[in-house]
Amino acid sequence: MADDSVDAIWFARGGYGSNRIAEAAMRDLPAAARSKTYLGYSDAGFLLAAFHKEGLNVAHGPMVQDVGRKGGDAAVNRALDWLVRRDEDALEPGLSDGRRAMAFNLTVLSHLIGTTIEPDFTDAELLIEDVAEHEYRIDRTMFHVTGSDAIRRVAGIRVGRISEIPDNEPAFGHDAESIVRNWCDRAGIAFLGHADIGHDAANRVVPFNYR
Repeated sequence: MADDSVDAIWFARGGYGSNRIAEAAMRDLPAAARSKTYLGYSDAGFLLAAFHKEGLNVAHGPMVQDVGRKGGDAAVNRALDWLVRRDEDALEPGLSDGRRAMAFNLTVLSHLIGTTIEPDFTDAELLIEDVAEHEYRIDRTMFHVTGSDAIRRVAGIRVGRISEIPDNEPAFGHDAESIVRNWCDRAGIAFLGHADIGHDAANRVVPFNYR
């Protein structure tokens, strides 16, 4: 981050532990850190939130370890196309000029709300995705997220892929999208449809400062 010769920080993986260092990482940032772009997702979202709050350029998008997924070559090339050439074909297609967007793993988002690394969500279009969470956990998390005054200031929420949902006994009775819609309705947050993001090789890039 302090090296002027480095143009971007591309996270190798999400990996639990980003929350442990995010607050410290946003303090006393070296001057060179402000000229770089930071790209990742999943637990790296803690760092994206902290850095965005400090005015750094961050984006949710594929990481190096995605090369190991089926179709992972396309994910890695998509990330590099955007990092190196700002290729707009790599972007999530629903992004629009004039509206700020932010993207997070839903569980990560829930845990950073109310902390010192919480960024300003006002008027942003919030994109969410998740993986390997039971539907009742998604419901519980959406209760917390949409109950936040900070989140209630977003322009709206779009839902990406919520994948690999474990079976539950008894069945919860509502799928992930209906859960998101329900809590948006309860909180008076606009549900804006779907987003092309997720814990998979099809994950698209969402720059937080896109115009």
